[in-house]
Amino acid sequence: MILSKDLQKTLEERLKQLNKLRPISGTLLEKLKERFQVEMTYNSNGIEGNTLTLKETYWVIQQGITVKGKSLKDHLEAKNHKEALDYLYELIEQGSTHTISEHLIRSLHSLVIQKIDSTIAGQYRKIDVFITGTDHVPPSAIDVPYRMQELVVWAKENYKKMPVVDFATLFHHKFVHIHPFQDGNGRVGRLLMNVFLMQYGFPIAIIQKNDRQKYYRVLAEADYGRYKPLVTFVAQAVLRSLNIYLDVLTPSAEKETWISLAEASRHFSYSQAYLGKLAKEGRLEAIKVKRNWLTTKEAVLRYERDHRKS
Repeated sequence: MILSKDLQKTLEERLKQLNKLRPISGTLLEKLKERFQVEMTYNSNGIEGNTLTLKETYWVIQQGITVKGKSLKDHLEAKNHKEALDYLYELIEQGSTHTISEHLIRSLHSLVIQKIDSTIAGQYRKIDVFITGTDHVPPSAIDVPYRMQELVVWAKENYKKMPVVDFATLFHHKFVHIHPFQDGNGRVGRLLMNVFLMQYGFPIAIIQKNDRQKYYRVLAEADYGRYKPLVTFVAQAVLRSLNIYLDVLTPSAEKETWISLAEASRHFSYSQAYLGKLAKEGRLEAIKVKRNWLTTKEAVLRYERDHRKS
């Protein structure tokens, strides 16, 4: 197992809490689905340079509004990504994703790219590429089909052999490392990662646009076999989504109140910096809102209790 035992335990406990609240009412489920579609589309496209704001993304994909001053490409990327997410939700609901395949990978890419460049949609790249800002050189185009076959075989052989967050993260890295398509690899890679997470019962994990530089940094570390930073990074995204679901679904009387780490440090004998370190390492239940970590008094108490036991 790559992920720390503490963070793995926290994820499993939070997932158990969510499962106890299932089934989720149809109306509430649709609202959560809409929220995550907008956030995922905004952040995943934003990482790749899309300039739509979160609100503008909502207008485009939920209201069909054209935003003045924004390019056609920005609009099409948003609409395409939403269609790809709809397809992903449909597969999960039908239970059709139990076996990863090149057909699924190509289908997601086709949806992500279709209205932007139909000539490359769903097609492995025919040219060699270089990725700006990284030392990694993807394999030659002639090797891509073979490398993708290898990836699918690896996935089928290892899916049940490791915790799902470890597996989904490693698959994501292996996919973007191959860089099989001429464009859209990051967006498709993040969608594929969520295939496995959602299958397991987790909500969509969203890599935040604000964390783009850290995301690239931990991906680069994984290029050299140092996978823990990337797995921890993805696990924190999974935990954030779990906490959003739980915050929405938990009855008001049972909710824990999220507070800043600065406020938490005033109630306990821990500095804000130390609480931040615990949050980043996944040892303290916390969520990141924009650039700020939040936790609860109950979470700090649980950390103290568990810390005393160990």
